[in-house]
Amino acid sequence: MQEPDPLVIEIGELEAIKIATAEFRQVPSTLVGPGDDAAVVSLAGSDVVITTDTMIDGHDFRLELSQPFDLGFKAVATNVSDVAAMGAKPVALVVSLAVTKETRMSWLKEFARGLQAGCDQLAPKAAIVGGDLATADQVLIAVTAHGELDGRKPILRSGAKPGDHIAVCGTLGKAAAGLDLMLHEDQSLARSYPELVDVQLRPMPPMETLLAGLEGITSMLDISDGLSTDAARVSKASSVALHIESAKLFGFAAVLEQAAQSMKSRDGVDRDPMHWVLNGGEDHGFLVTLQPGVSAKGFKVIGEVKEGSGVFLDGAPLQPGGWDSVTG
Repeated sequence: MQEPDPLVIEIGELEAIKIATAEFRQVPSTLVGPGDDAAVVSLAGSDVVITTDTMIDGHDFRLELSQPFDLGFKAVATNVSDVAAMGAKPVALVVSLAVTKETRMSWLKEFARGLQAGCDQLAPKAAIVGGDLATADQVLIAVTAHGELDGRKPILRSGAKPGDHIAVCGTLGKAAAGLDLMLHEDQSLARSYPELVDVQLRPMPPMETLLAGLEGITSMLDISDGLSTDAARVSKASSVALHIESAKLFGFAAVLEQAAQSMKSRDGVDRDPMHWVLNGGEDHGFLVTLQPGVSAKGFKVIGEVKEGSGVFLDGAPLQPGGWDSVTG
């Protein structure tokens, strides 16, 4: 017999939260988790990094393209990567969710399962310690993540210096290519390139690699809106020029070439994989600048910081072409 799958509004906020979060795992730093007016987390005197991010149906995701598990996983990924981009280790997340009157408990439970899976895979020492549940006309996900610096100073966007190397930790362009595959009228294309689609649906920021290689990093940010856009943010914050070499990006583009050719074979439209690499966000890798002479395992050097301002590709100005969360 099939288990009943009531609407969330039929269950009520407190009971729905209790059911959906039953499998959430707590960690030693969580002193008081979900259930009280607020959570209590022990950080042993460490400075705290706090970030928040909002995802809205129809703007940041589309329910018809993403399963609830994927949305939960991605909500964790986008926030713990921002914590790591400050040089901190994630320790706690608070999740606020607005669902519609048509949302069923099975959806909510799968979303919660995705949240926990995101923590397990990306931030195993972090726990979801609380949040809120409401109803609205569209699904809205808001996550606030907390991290501890363990006595280190935060790594800011403003620390790049002339002579530093520019490097990337993680992938570039895969999520953007995956999104184009998902949106293509020939749906068989998305099934042909599951790795690219998976990066879009469930990004895997290289948390362990990054946090093991913080020594020598002078500035950093999460590449969520595209390399061209995020590099411009480092340039502006640090008052320097970032000179990127296209030859050092070819490896990122090469793995996307077959997908571009497959889409062209269906619709005749040329797609430049380098466009995905430069302007596609949501891989949630990290853009860093490194002190001269520093080499970190898992980091790909793509250019050099120089005097001046702006971002340049092979000496020519590179305009920001990525995502803007306000203008879309």
